[in-house]
Amino acid sequence: MIFITGASGFVGGHLVDYLSAKGHRVRCLARSESSRKHLLAKGAEVISGNVTQAETLKNILNPDDFVVHLVGIIEEKGGSTFESVHCKGTSNLVVEAKRAGVRHFFYQSALGADRNSWSGYLKTKAEAEDIVRQSGLRHTIFRPSLIIGPWDGFTKKLMDMLKHSPVVPIPGEGTARFQPVYIKDWLACMGKVIEEPGSYGSTYEIGGPEHLTYREMLEELSKAMGQNRPVFNIPMGIMRFGASVLEKVLSSPPVTSDQLKLLEQDNICDPRAIEKNFGFVPIKYEEALKDFIVQ
Repeated sequence: MIFITGASGFVGGHLVDYLSAKGHRVRCLARSESSRKHLLAKGAEVISGNVTQAETLKNILNPDDFVVHLVGIIEEKGGSTFESVHCKGTSNLVVEAKRAGVRHFFYQSALGADRNSWSGYLKTKAEAEDIVRQSGLRHTIFRPSLIIGPWDGFTKKLMDMLKHSPVVPIPGEGTARFQPVYIKDWLACMGKVIEEPGSYGSTYEIGGPEHLTYREMLEELSKAMGQNRPVFNIPMGIMRFGASVLEKVLSSPPVTSDQLKLLEQDNICDPRAIEKNFGFVPIKYEEALKDFIVQ
């Protein structure tokens, strides 16, 4: 049995489809009724629960379970903080996994995870990694760069912006480098771990085969959409001021101050990381966009 948390998200939804197509039994943790219905419609078994509420996790796992922990947030809203979701949520699930003696535990971290990071997101991802490593459970940790594909929130935000703006607005210089990886390639890596977990008991950086600046990614996306818009750089100081104002008046601002900071630093690893660790070459950003962007 494959047990998945975060199954209603972008990566989780693709993973459920991928595993079901391969004949795996899938059981998912659902926090809301809408998520429960959506996952049931996919043919998955569903258990109601919330990783941040330990009492809802009691006795939900079995010894033969392969646990895939995907729950994560990219911005804090109300009581859903980086600390409560990434750290407390992971700790709660690890306690139940240890009780059950599950056969393997997978954790989805993030490229750049660092306990000393200024970013609450990256700091708590690293702290969650430590919780998994220190658990004594057989485990695998992925540190992916930006994962793209059908339904991904990052690409959708950029597409919405490009559709409604006469120019291509870029915060700051747009020179920070990223390493987008296609969801199909992430699934191929995940599939290898599930089929042979004993060979992947470590931490792996996951990225596409090229380093691209934020500006280059926007230009490629604009081309894939059939848009030819001029590029316009917005000084980062203005962007930061606008974000700080919107954070005070909106529950879900279009961009947060932390996210703007992340756009100013490289988020890359070895371009051959997937080839070296998983034995295949992932596709380039331009090819991935052609596969799922409809003009």
